[in-house]
Amino acid sequence: MHNSFISRLSPKEPKFFELLKQVSEVLSAASALLLEQLKCETKTDRRDYFQKIKEQERIGDQLSHKIFEELSSSFITPFDREDIHFLADCMDDIVDLINSSSKRIAIYNPKGNNPWASELGKVVSDDAACISRAMDELGSVRKNATSLKLHCKELHDLENKADDIYETAIIKLFEEETDGIELVKVKEILAELEKATDAAERVSKALKTIIVKYA
Repeated sequence: MHNSFISRLSPKEPKFFELLKQVSEVLSAASALLLEQLKCETKTDRRDYFQKIKEQERIGDQLSHKIFEELSSSFITPFDREDIHFLADCMDDIVDLINSSSKRIAIYNPKGNNPWASELGKVVSDDAACISRAMDELGSVRKNATSLKLHCKELHDLENKADDIYETAIIKLFEEETDGIELVKVKEILAELEKATDAAERVSKALKTIIVKYA
């Protein structure tokens, strides 16, 4: 077991913390680009931002694969292999959903910018910032257990906030949008953004597992 006496005296492969931090940096970059794309008003600009986000998604996939390969070849890991893998996958899932949201914005090219979509994009950005701070502290989980727990709570609160925004957005959309095609476009974009916030809370669950085991 990784928390055995022998394991505690063994090298802990700090590269995993560096790789997880890099994944969080990709997430932060993708979320920042998403916020900018949600302000765009032309098809060209929306597609340009989608290409930038798509590139971040590819970098994220490469990092996830590297983490998997390192887990397969490392004798000692700082946490259980499945916990590291799950945490990396959870962050990568958010990047994938940001990419998916961005793709819908670029392809559907809605007539206007929905303010509720921008609100959800801001929650995704706040999620990314919170996760980035958590990755900074993960290397000393015992020392930073209290702070990490607060990050978990913040991610949970942000997910609740996103649920409220999404519910209000859908109500307003069906009340105010008279163009059926536009309604479908915006509804799908909103739904994908909300999924990204759900994925962020799964990072909280991954962190809680690590805290329980190692703090």
